Amino acid sequence: MTPPRHLDTTASTPVPDREPGWWRSAVVYQVYPRSFADSDGDGMGDLQGIIDHLDHIAELGADVVWLSPIYRSPQDDNGYDISDYQDVDPMFGTLEDLDRLIAAVHERGMKLVMDLVVNHSSDEHPWFQESRSGRDSAKRDWYVWRPPRPGHTGGEPGAEPTNWHSFFSGSTWEWDEASGEYYLHLFSRKQPDLNWENPEVREAVHAMMRWWLDRGVDGFRMDVINLISKEFGPDGGLPDGAAKPGTRYGDGSPFYMNGPRNHEFLHEMHREVYADAAILTVAETPGVTLEHARLFTDPARREVDMVFQFEHVGLDHGPGGKWDLSPLYLPDLKLNLAAWQEGLADGWNSLYWNNHDQPRVVSRWGDDSPEHRVASAKTLGTVLHMMRGTPYVYQGEELGMTNAGFTSIEDYRDIESLNHYREQLEHGADPAAVLAGIAPVSRDNARTPMQWDDSPAAGFTTGTPWIAVNPNHTEVNAAAARRDPGSVFHHYRRLHELRHTHDVVVDGSFRLLLPEHEQVFAYTRTLAGSPTLLVVANMSSQPATVTLAGLADQLAGEVLLTTHDDGAPAQGEELTLAPWESRVLLG
Repeated sequence: MTPPRHLDTTASTPVPDREPGWWRSAVVYQVYPRSFADSDGDGMGDLQGIIDHLDHIAELGADVVWLSPIYRSPQDDNGYDISDYQDVDPMFGTLEDLDRLIAAVHERGMKLVMDLVVNHSSDEHPWFQESRSGRDSAKRDWYVWRPPRPGHTGGEPGAEPTNWHSFFSGSTWEWDEASGEYYLHLFSRKQPDLNWENPEVREAVHAMMRWWLDRGVDGFRMDVINLISKEFGPDGGLPDGAAKPGTRYGDGSPFYMNGPRNHEFLHEMHREVYADAAILTVAETPGVTLEHARLFTDPARREVDMVFQFEHVGLDHGPGGKWDLSPLYLPDLKLNLAAWQEGLADGWNSLYWNNHDQPRVVSRWGDDSPEHRVASAKTLGTVLHMMRGTPYVYQGEELGMTNAGFTSIEDYRDIESLNHYREQLEHGADPAAVLAGIAPVSRDNARTPMQWDDSPAAGFTTGTPWIAVNPNHTEVNAAAARRDPGSVFHHYRRLHELRHTHDVVVDGSFRLLLPEHEQVFAYTRTLAGSPTLLVVANMSSQPATVTLAGLADQLAGEVLLTTHDDGAPAQGEELTLAPWESRVLLG
């Protein structure tokens, strides 16, 4: 095993007190470093830029800063291809800069969570470089290597060991001419999958995680951690997936999502790394079911605190997947979120609309027109944040930032979008139609620079930004939002105050109301010894009138938060809401 580097931890900072379960009442703020703030004018966000803007996050009332990858990386997938797990990429700064960031976060009473990307590494990581050096390498089995399909010549179409389709288009297998075998990469060819069946791999990952905890980190967001266990046959082989129509590839996900040893590996990680650390652990788990999520988050099983599930953000995907959007049917969203609220009543939920991989929710499920952008951003936040679980705010969400509005493929930087465009054109698709499918869902919608002010580059940089700034930054920006008491920013700040001051928001049980209503999302939260919390929200751009049977007292109760100070009073059990109006009531 490669010994850990940088073992001098004299620069690490004191860890703040962490009571078990502290994350239940916490709010997490995600920073995507390359797009957050650039301190040196090179057009790329950096660690000093984050330090310079920590007060913005603290004023918002966040308790945790989640840092997307800042490790040394070739940046094939914007840092999710890591070539050194124990160093900082020079584009972001130095390890000493990161120590200063950790200290600055702790000084403000917040905690810092790092991204943990260990399903795969970069192909430029020394582990992989040694692994591919030859079949007799001591690290050959640290990655998944397989010979060509019997009867085929390596490197030719159809010779791949399985027919699996990569998340980033094409095959999941890359031919290595020098060693005469293929290696597995569920994502980019520059992101080879680590072989978690090898105990040396797991030990190296555990050692790296302990090193970061010793340095003052307060937890980990575990990237696609439910893909680490593959369903190998007795001979080490992997099966083909069901064929995808119109392509030579198959769906391999049944053989690598929530695999046979996934829970064993996470339980071992818990035992070896953080059993007594009282940190926050959240597992990103694409394709996870409620049944698996109960296992991942059951405190008695000692795996992780919570998971990111993807069911709700797939509800508007059409037959062609994420690139083929259908209008969201609100009752589907309500029933899905209610199922997770009730299904994890003995576990814990993560609550999110946005992250670095999702389009901006105000453009996706809100109304980003000038008339309704602010109210819809507030209401979407209200509906989510008053549920049971830990809410995650993605940078710019608190401003009501919108999708990018890109119109040319040259505007895009995201490898997933670019590969999809190229693959579709190779199959004869119309370029304009492909672009129209990419525009509303590309990950680049979340990755345009943070809009700090109305200056030419939105206060993000004094140079040329790595990706274009949204033109609406002249109106939608942090400086304007902080000055305006009616802004999305101050609404989110009040949502966070409610979580910090009302036990019913943290621990109350959830009951969905009006499940079939196509405009209104309403629910109650109840906790013994506390008044009932009622959330009622018009999720549409038209007025809505509803009757909430038996809830007249709650409708007449204390208004904790509203989007419309001039909203019509309830008439007994009947309430009329303006477009995108929402209320949080206690009574």
